[in-house]
Amino acid sequence: MPTSRRARLPGEFVFILLLLAASAFLLWASVGISGFTSFTSAGAFPMAAAAVMVVCAVIAAVQARRTRPGSPGDGGAPGAPFPARGAAAPVVGGVVVLSLYMLSMERIGFVPASYLFLVVAMRLLGERRWLYNLGIAALALVAIYLVFQLAFTVVLPTGSLWQGLL
Repeated sequence: MPTSRRARLPGEFVFILLLLAASAFLLWASVGISGFTSFTSAGAFPMAAAAVMVVCAVIAAVQARRTRPGSPGDGGAPGAPFPARGAAAPVVGGVVVLSLYMLSMERIGFVPASYLFLVVAMRLLGERRWLYNLGIAALALVAIYLVFQLAFTVVLPTGSLWQGLL
């Protein structure tokens, strides 16, 4: 059975190298959490996840390097440059919403930040019914709260804004 090899998209190899660099940084940062003292240490799971990311990025880089370079018109819109395809509006919107979620969690806490994130993310991903988004986000957050706070007794961040009020 013959296999056809696709052409490498313009900018694909550079993007994979950026992913590899980010993965390597995350692995380095996760080692800094507690070092590799045991499989149950605080940094064990982040180290394992980052190591998998590094391995996958290396495999993707090797595979991309072996493919033939394509013409600028291959993939996506004809003649569209890599940033236009790689940084499409939903991707950029998702990165912005996720970044705001991470930044807001320390200030307003896990529950309100997660609720806002879920509502906005569902809207961004195409669900246009606001009441549906509000309800599903609330149900998901109740489930997450019950599992992590009550079943596993994980302390969820309350946020610095509420600490002065409580």
